[in-house]
Amino acid sequence: MSTTSDMPVREQTRKESGTFGHERTSRLVLMGAVVVGAVSMAPLYWAFISSLRPGQDILKYLSPLSIWTFIPNRLTFSNLVNVLDGPFGRSMFNSVVVALVTIVLGLVICSMAAFALAKLRLPGKSVIFSIVVVSFLIPFDAIAVPLLTLFRQVGLQNTYLGIILPGVGNGFAVFMLRQFFLGIPAELAEAARIDGLGWFGVFARIYIPLSGPALISAGLILFVFQWQAFLWPLLIAPDPSYKVAAVATADFAGQFSTDFGSLFAATVIVSIVPLIVLLVFQRYFTASMATSGTKE
Repeated sequence: MSTTSDMPVREQTRKESGTFGHERTSRLVLMGAVVVGAVSMAPLYWAFISSLRPGQDILKYLSPLSIWTFIPNRLTFSNLVNVLDGPFGRSMFNSVVVALVTIVLGLVICSMAAFALAKLRLPGKSVIFSIVVVSFLIPFDAIAVPLLTLFRQVGLQNTYLGIILPGVGNGFAVFMLRQFFLGIPAELAEAARIDGLGWFGVFARIYIPLSGPALISAGLILFVFQWQAFLWPLLIAPDPSYKVAAVATADFAGQFSTDFGSLFAATVIVSIVPLIVLLVFQRYFTASMATSGTKE
Protein backbone atom coordinates (compact mmCIF):
# COMPACT_ATOMS: atom_id res chain seq x y z
CA MET A 1 0.00 0.00 0.00
CA SER A 2 1.50 3.32 -1.05
CA THR A 3 2.07 6.05 1.50
CA THR A 4 1.84 9.81 1.23
CA SER A 5 5.66 10.08 1.21
CA ASP A 6 5.79 8.07 -2.05
CA MET A 7 3.72 10.63 -3.97
CA PRO A 8 6.49 13.24 -4.50
CA VAL A 9 8.81 10.46 -5.71
CA ARG A 10 6.26 9.22 -8.25
CA GLU A 11 5.52 12.78 -9.35
CA GLN A 12 9.24 13.46 -9.89
CA THR A 13 9.58 10.19 -11.81
CA ARG A 14 6.71 11.15 -14.12
CA LYS A 15 8.25 14.57 -14.72
CA GLU A 16 11.64 13.05 -15.53
CA SER A 17 9.99 10.51 -17.86
CA GLY A 18 8.04 13.27 -19.62
CA THR A 19 11.17 15.41 -20.00
CA PHE A 20 13.11 12.46 -21.42
CA GLY A 21 10.30 11.69 -23.87
CA HIS A 22 10.16 15.32 -24.97
CA GLU A 23 13.93 15.45 -25.53
CA ARG A 24 13.83 12.19 -27.49
CA THR A 25 11.01 13.51 -29.69
CA SER A 26 12.94 16.72 -30.28
CA ARG A 27 16.04 14.79 -31.33
CA LEU A 28 14.00 12.64 -33.72
CA VAL A 29 12.39 15.73 -35.26
CA LEU A 30 15.82 17.37 -35.60
CA MET A 31 17.29 14.26 -37.23
CA GLY A 32 14.34 14.09 -39.62
CA ALA A 33 14.80 17.77 -40.52
CA VAL A 34 18.50 17.18 -41.18
CA VAL A 35 17.75 14.22 -43.45
CA VAL A 36 15.07 16.13 -45.38
CA GLY A 37 17.40 19.12 -45.72
CA ALA A 38 20.25 16.95 -46.96
CA VAL A 39 18.03 15.23 -49.53
CA SER A 40 16.70 18.61 -50.70
CA MET A 41 20.18 20.08 -51.08
CA ALA A 42 21.65 17.03 -52.81
CA PRO A 43 20.67 18.08 -56.39
CA LEU A 44 22.10 21.57 -55.85
CA TYR A 45 25.32 20.09 -54.44
CA TRP A 46 25.60 17.77 -57.44
CA ALA A 47 25.09 20.68 -59.81
CA PHE A 48 27.69 22.73 -57.93
CA ILE A 49 30.45 20.13 -57.99
CA SER A 50 29.63 19.28 -61.61
CA SER A 51 30.02 22.94 -62.57
CA LEU A 52 33.58 22.79 -61.22
CA ARG A 53 34.56 19.63 -63.12
CA PRO A 54 36.01 19.42 -66.62
CA GLY A 55 33.37 18.32 -69.12
CA GLN A 56 34.79 14.80 -69.51
CA ASP A 57 34.66 14.18 -65.72
CA ILE A 58 31.04 15.06 -65.06
CA LEU A 59 29.58 11.64 -65.92
CA LYS A 60 32.80 9.68 -65.53
CA TYR A 61 32.42 8.67 -61.88
CA LEU A 62 28.72 7.87 -61.77
CA SER A 63 29.26 4.14 -62.20
CA PRO A 64 30.74 2.63 -60.13
CA LEU A 65 30.35 5.07 -57.26
CA SER A 66 33.50 6.24 -55.54
CA ILE A 67 34.77 9.09 -53.43
CA TRP A 68 35.32 11.09 -56.63
CA THR A 69 31.60 10.87 -57.37
CA PHE A 70 30.96 13.31 -54.53
CA ILE A 71 34.28 15.19 -54.39
CA PRO A 72 35.84 16.47 -57.65
CA ASN A 73 39.46 15.43 -58.09
CA ARG A 74 40.04 18.08 -60.76
CA LEU A 75 38.71 21.63 -60.50
CA THR A 76 38.14 24.18 -63.22
CA PHE A 77 36.35 27.54 -63.35
CA SER A 78 36.11 27.57 -67.13
CA ASN A 79 32.43 26.58 -67.03
CA LEU A 80 31.49 29.57 -64.87
CA VAL A 81 33.61 31.90 -67.02
CA ASN A 82 32.02 30.64 -70.24
CA VAL A 83 28.53 31.12 -68.84
CA LEU A 84 29.10 34.64 -67.54
CA ASP A 85 30.93 35.78 -70.68
CA GLY A 86 28.14 34.63 -73.00
CA PRO A 87 24.56 35.79 -73.55
CA PHE A 88 23.55 34.23 -70.24
CA GLY A 89 24.68 37.42 -68.49
CA ARG A 90 22.03 39.38 -70.39
CA SER A 91 19.42 36.81 -69.36
CA MET A 92 20.39 37.22 -65.70
CA PHE A 93 19.95 40.97 -66.06
CA ASN A 94 16.51 40.42 -67.58
CA SER A 95 15.51 38.14 -64.70
CA VAL A 96 16.62 40.68 -62.09
CA VAL A 97 14.72 43.51 -63.80
CA VAL A 98 11.58 41.41 -64.20
CA ALA A 99 11.71 40.21 -60.58
CA LEU A 100 12.28 43.68 -59.08
CA VAL A 101 9.52 45.35 -61.09
CA THR A 102 7.16 42.48 -60.26
CA ILE A 103 7.85 42.89 -56.56
CA VAL A 104 7.23 46.65 -56.58
CA LEU A 105 4.07 46.59 -58.70
CA GLY A 106 2.83 43.38 -57.11
CA LEU A 107 3.12 44.68 -53.55
CA VAL A 108 1.20 47.83 -54.44
CA ILE A 109 -1.64 45.93 -56.14
CA CYS A 110 -1.80 42.95 -53.77
CA SER A 111 -1.67 45.05 -50.59
CA MET A 112 -4.45 47.35 -51.79
CA ALA A 113 -6.59 44.39 -52.80
CA ALA A 114 -5.94 42.66 -49.47
CA PHE A 115 -6.84 45.80 -47.51
CA ALA A 116 -10.09 46.18 -49.42
CA LEU A 117 -11.01 42.53 -48.80
CA ALA A 118 -10.10 42.77 -45.12
CA LYS A 119 -11.53 46.13 -44.02
CA LEU A 120 -13.90 47.66 -46.54
CA ARG A 121 -17.59 46.86 -46.78
CA LEU A 122 -17.96 45.78 -50.38
CA PRO A 123 -20.91 44.03 -52.06
CA GLY A 124 -19.97 40.48 -52.95
CA LYS A 125 -16.72 40.65 -51.00
CA SER A 126 -16.89 37.00 -49.97
CA VAL A 127 -17.37 35.95 -53.60
CA ILE A 128 -14.40 38.05 -54.70
CA PHE A 129 -12.25 36.54 -51.95
CA SER A 130 -13.30 33.03 -53.02
CA ILE A 131 -12.21 33.82 -56.57
CA VAL A 132 -8.84 35.06 -55.25
CA VAL A 133 -8.35 31.82 -53.30
CA VAL A 134 -9.28 29.69 -56.31
CA SER A 135 -6.94 31.70 -58.55
CA PHE A 136 -3.78 30.47 -56.81
CA LEU A 137 -5.05 26.89 -56.74
CA ILE A 138 -5.26 26.73 -60.54
CA PRO A 139 -1.92 25.85 -62.22
CA PHE A 140 -0.71 28.78 -64.31
CA ASP A 141 0.19 26.41 -67.16
CA ALA A 142 -3.54 25.73 -67.63
CA ILE A 143 -4.21 29.34 -68.67
CA ALA A 144 -0.85 30.14 -70.30
CA VAL A 145 -1.92 29.49 -73.92
CA PRO A 146 -5.20 31.52 -73.83
CA LEU A 147 -3.33 34.31 -72.04
CA LEU A 148 -0.62 34.23 -74.71
CA THR A 149 -3.23 34.78 -77.43
CA LEU A 150 -4.60 37.79 -75.56
CA PHE A 151 -1.16 39.31 -74.98
CA ARG A 152 -0.23 38.88 -78.64
CA GLN A 153 -3.38 40.70 -79.71
CA VAL A 154 -2.49 43.75 -77.59
CA GLY A 155 1.15 43.77 -78.72
CA LEU A 156 2.84 42.62 -75.53
CA GLN A 157 4.93 39.81 -77.01
CA ASN A 158 8.71 40.28 -76.62
CA THR A 159 8.31 43.02 -74.02
CA TYR A 160 9.24 43.26 -70.37
CA LEU A 161 5.66 44.24 -69.56
CA GLY A 162 4.37 41.05 -71.16
CA ILE A 163 6.63 38.95 -68.92
CA ILE A 164 5.84 40.93 -65.77
CA LEU A 165 2.07 41.37 -65.83
CA PRO A 166 0.96 37.78 -65.03
CA GLY A 167 3.12 37.77 -61.91
CA VAL A 168 1.84 41.07 -60.50
CA GLY A 169 -1.55 39.88 -59.25
CA ASN A 170 -0.66 36.91 -57.06
CA GLY A 171 -3.65 35.33 -55.31
CA PHE A 172 -1.58 33.76 -52.54
CA ALA A 173 0.08 37.10 -51.73
CA VAL A 174 -3.37 38.74 -51.53
CA PHE A 175 -4.63 35.94 -49.28
CA MET A 176 -1.65 36.19 -46.92
CA LEU A 177 -1.77 39.99 -46.67
CA ARG A 178 -5.52 39.91 -46.04
CA GLN A 179 -5.04 37.48 -43.17
CA PHE A 180 -2.36 39.74 -41.70
CA PHE A 181 -4.55 42.86 -42.03
CA LEU A 182 -7.36 41.05 -40.22
CA GLY A 183 -5.04 40.67 -37.25
CA ILE A 184 -4.51 44.44 -36.90
CA PRO A 185 -6.98 45.87 -34.31
CA ALA A 186 -9.93 47.55 -36.00
CA GLU A 187 -9.87 50.28 -33.32
CA LEU A 188 -6.84 51.84 -35.03
CA ALA A 189 -8.75 52.32 -38.27
CA GLU A 190 -11.85 53.56 -36.43
CA ALA A 191 -9.85 56.16 -34.50
CA ALA A 192 -8.19 57.37 -37.69
CA ARG A 193 -11.53 57.62 -39.45
CA ILE A 194 -12.94 59.68 -36.57
CA ASP A 195 -9.96 62.03 -36.94
CA GLY A 196 -10.94 62.57 -40.56
CA LEU A 197 -8.52 60.23 -42.30
CA GLY A 198 -9.82 58.58 -45.48
CA TRP A 199 -9.57 54.87 -46.20
CA PHE A 200 -6.49 55.34 -48.37
CA GLY A 201 -4.87 57.33 -45.55
CA VAL A 202 -5.71 54.54 -43.09
CA PHE A 203 -4.15 52.06 -45.49
CA ALA A 204 -1.00 54.10 -46.21
CA ARG A 205 -0.34 55.62 -42.77
CA ILE A 206 -1.46 52.86 -40.40
CA TYR A 207 -1.67 49.44 -42.03
CA ILE A 208 1.37 49.60 -44.30
CA PRO A 209 3.82 50.72 -41.54
CA LEU A 210 2.55 47.90 -39.31
CA SER A 211 2.85 45.25 -42.03
CA GLY A 212 6.60 45.07 -42.66
CA PRO A 213 7.01 41.29 -42.18
CA ALA A 214 3.87 40.53 -44.20
CA LEU A 215 4.99 42.77 -47.07
CA ILE A 216 8.42 41.13 -47.10
CA SER A 217 6.80 37.69 -47.17
CA ALA A 218 4.50 38.73 -50.00
CA GLY A 219 7.50 40.15 -51.85
CA LEU A 220 9.29 36.80 -51.47
CA ILE A 221 6.27 35.00 -52.91
CA LEU A 222 6.19 37.36 -55.89
CA PHE A 223 9.94 37.03 -56.37
CA VAL A 224 10.01 33.23 -56.28
CA PHE A 225 7.01 32.95 -58.61
CA GLN A 226 8.63 35.22 -61.18
CA TRP A 227 12.20 33.96 -60.82
CA GLN A 228 11.32 30.31 -61.35
CA ALA A 229 8.85 30.96 -64.19
CA PHE A 230 9.80 29.05 -67.33
CA LEU A 231 6.81 28.33 -69.57
CA TRP A 232 5.39 31.86 -69.67
CA PRO A 233 8.68 33.68 -70.46
CA LEU A 234 9.42 31.00 -73.05
CA LEU A 235 6.10 31.63 -74.79
CA ILE A 236 5.77 35.40 -74.50
CA ALA A 237 9.40 36.40 -75.10
CA PRO A 238 11.19 34.14 -77.63
CA ASP A 239 13.43 37.06 -78.66
CA PRO A 240 16.96 36.46 -77.22
CA SER A 241 17.04 40.07 -75.99
CA TYR A 242 14.20 39.32 -73.55
CA LYS A 243 15.13 35.82 -72.43
CA VAL A 244 15.21 35.28 -68.69
CA ALA A 245 17.77 33.13 -66.90
CA ALA A 246 15.50 30.10 -66.42
CA VAL A 247 14.87 29.92 -70.18
CA ALA A 248 18.49 30.66 -71.12
CA THR A 249 19.66 27.74 -68.95
CA ALA A 250 17.86 25.30 -71.23
CA ASP A 251 19.81 26.62 -74.24
CA PHE A 252 22.90 24.72 -73.10
CA ALA A 253 21.08 21.46 -73.90
CA GLY A 254 21.08 21.22 -77.69
CA GLN A 255 19.40 18.76 -80.02
CA PHE A 256 22.55 16.70 -80.67
CA SER A 257 24.82 17.57 -77.74
CA THR A 258 24.67 19.05 -74.24
CA ASP A 259 27.28 21.24 -72.61
CA PHE A 260 26.87 19.74 -69.15
CA GLY A 261 29.54 21.91 -67.55
CA SER A 262 27.90 25.17 -68.65
CA LEU A 263 24.44 23.76 -67.95
CA PHE A 264 25.31 22.97 -64.34
CA ALA A 265 27.12 26.29 -63.90
CA ALA A 266 24.06 28.20 -65.12
CA THR A 267 21.83 26.09 -62.89
CA VAL A 268 23.92 26.95 -59.84
CA ILE A 269 23.86 30.67 -60.63
CA VAL A 270 20.09 30.66 -61.13
CA SER A 271 19.51 28.63 -57.94
CA ILE A 272 21.86 30.52 -55.66
CA VAL A 273 20.07 33.87 -56.05
CA PRO A 274 16.69 32.85 -54.51
CA LEU A 275 18.54 30.75 -51.93
CA ILE A 276 20.44 33.79 -50.68
CA VAL A 277 17.33 35.98 -50.76
CA LEU A 278 15.28 33.45 -48.80
CA LEU A 279 18.03 32.96 -46.21
CA VAL A 280 18.35 36.72 -45.66
CA PHE A 281 14.61 37.31 -45.25
CA GLN A 282 13.68 33.99 -43.65
CA ARG A 283 12.95 35.44 -40.20
CA TYR A 284 10.51 37.98 -41.65
CA PHE A 285 8.69 35.26 -43.55
CA THR A 286 8.44 33.14 -40.38
CA ALA A 287 7.17 36.11 -38.35
CA SER A 288 4.51 36.85 -40.95
CA MET A 289 3.34 33.25 -41.07
CA ALA A 290 3.11 33.17 -37.27
CA THR A 291 0.85 36.23 -37.09
CA SER A 292 -1.20 36.01 -40.28
CA GLY A 293 -3.90 33.86 -38.69
CA THR A 294 -4.55 36.05 -35.66
CA LYS A 295 -7.81 37.94 -35.16
CA GLU A 296 -8.46 41.23 -33.40
